[in-house]
Amino acid sequence: MLDSQQRKFLSAEALKGAVIIQLGKGGPSEAFSAQLKAHLAVHELVKVRFVNHQENRREIAAQLAQATESELVRVIGNTALFFKG
Repeated sequence: MLDSQQRKFLSAEALKGAVIIQLGKGGPSEAFSAQLKAHLAVHELVKVRFVNHQENRREIAAQLAQATESELVRVIGNTALFFKG
């Protein structure tokens, strides 16, 4: 579980250029979860931009965090930030 200082630090690091993948029409499929998990294994910090499904982004982000065994750092606008350390 991340505390507020860790979330703040990770958010600042994400501004420097975290890997970005996009969630489109296909939605949060198993293939997308596998892709996110692979990116997290390599980069530790990944941004997911919601191209579609913006109205459910918080629920989808929580599901993706659980599926990839990662921490959801925060959801800002149409972007979610995931960390796996």
